Amino acid sequence: MRNTSLVFIIAIFIISLAFSACGKDETVPDTTAFKGDFISSAHTTKGVASINPAETTLTLTNFRTDSGPDLDIYLASSINNVTGDYIDLGDIKGLNGTYNYDLPEGDYEVYKYVVVWCVDFDVNFGYAELVKQ
Repeated sequence: MRNTSLVFIIAIFIISLAFSACGKDETVPDTTAFKGDFISSAHTTKGVASINPAETTLTLTNFRTDSGPDLDIYLASSINNVTGDYIDLGDIKGLNGTYNYDLPEGDYEVYKYVVVWCVDFDVNFGYAELVKQ
């Protein structure tokens, strides 16, 4: 009976150590270099835009926007003059979900707006301002 009690006490001690280790605050490495929430412009647009620390991928998470003709994803220096200074990442990959876009080298503190741009009508459907994390 004593051995069973001793084994039980040791088991409780080991389990409590394991759970106490889980409760420590540990720094989680940041997985984004830039991040911003989408804001609707001409059409309802929602979700989060983020750029990874290596600045090689733009991710649109929980993204949603309305359908339209010839929608592209732009990185722009301004939402007021998108047709001036921008990087075209190509056709929109989808209207509802999570999507990744390869990024060229660029200064994302300058090209700080991710814009859903309707090429046919020169209309900003929605945008996210990327903020350095």
